[in-house]
Amino acid sequence: MPVKPLHISGKLSHVESSIFTLMSALAQKHQALNLSQGFPDFEVDPVLIELVHQNMKAGHNQYAPMAGVPELRQAIVDFTQDLYGAQYHPDKEITITAGATQGIATAIATTIREGDEVILFSPAYDCYMPMIELNGGTPITVKLEHPNYSIDWNQVKRVVNHRTKMIIINTPHNPSGSVLTQDDLNALAEIVENSNILLLADEVYEHIIFNGAQHLSIRSHEVLKQRAFVMGSLGKSLHVTGWKTGYCLAPEPLMKEFQKVHQYQVFCTNKPVQLALAEYLNTTDLRAIGGFYEQKQKVFEKALASTGFKALPTYGSYFQLADYSSVSTQDDMTFAHELTVKHGVAAIPVSPFYRFPTDHKVLRFCFAKNEETLEKAGALLAKLG
Repeated sequence: MPVKPLHISGKLSHVESSIFTLMSALAQKHQALNLSQGFPDFEVDPVLIELVHQNMKAGHNQYAPMAGVPELRQAIVDFTQDLYGAQYHPDKEITITAGATQGIATAIATTIREGDEVILFSPAYDCYMPMIELNGGTPITVKLEHPNYSIDWNQVKRVVNHRTKMIIINTPHNPSGSVLTQDDLNALAEIVENSNILLLADEVYEHIIFNGAQHLSIRSHEVLKQRAFVMGSLGKSLHVTGWKTGYCLAPEPLMKEFQKVHQYQVFCTNKPVQLALAEYLNTTDLRAIGGFYEQKQKVFEKALASTGFKALPTYGSYFQLADYSSVSTQDDMTFAHELTVKHGVAAIPVSPFYRFPTDHKVLRFCFAKNEETLEKAGALLAKLG
């Protein structure tokens, strides 16, 4: 008797593979320079590698505490106080996560229920909307104003209502590299101050800031801090994205609920890596990271100057948006595919970051690469005219 085939309609059946997965696979298939997915192609500091090795040899190979090892929690709380003047309790207001994406998913799962609305700004990092939908929420998108990718706060006020449960903020912003100003924080505070609206602040590129900008963390604004889950990424900051080590900071009542979900999602993260990162942070000047990436951004911007691509302003993250409208009239998905297959450079089209079709003829390039890689990419792009 034939076996009846199984048919399943998953909660995200309408979602395709992420654009990052697609473009990285395409780059690998055609051996293109991969400036699409956001990870470095240069070596990790050998000191950090050795610290992990030492902690493994010292026997720290079993489960870490659910909230993270005390040493790393303290180190993050310390630099938060130092950089932003914000105080968090290391035992009650921080959790080490399996990357910032897990932290974002946990914060949404902790708070969003059927019928809740979550405001986010598009183009938006691609994990936000699926996580909202998985938990029964409704994403409400507000478009950032191209080409500076700034927020129209009057538009935000128009979409806030009694169903608004959360607003997601991303600064420095992926994919645009824009950053929030003090006026932005004040405008946001005016909207949420006398409400029960929660905030989720994705600040994974907090230390990658340049071109005269300043990272204004949500945690530095007292009105915003008291209602915010703040996500950070040590993987992004210390060039170890494959270690998937992030953190969430939040006031004690929010963190208590966050940890109830976290414990059943992952329970804890890699212990020897946590201990190594704690030691490393205690001897590392995080302020130097911005200058390190500013040099790379300038190298890539100079490389683009000899091409038909126009670099848009960027102030944070390790991404550079470039307008290609003088090079091609193709839509960004088609052009990104052709650029990879025929010209040997992989980039990310920006339209998939929008909820509704929006094509400004812009691609996102990752410049977290060796300078030789960036210069070679520029030379290849120059051939397009």
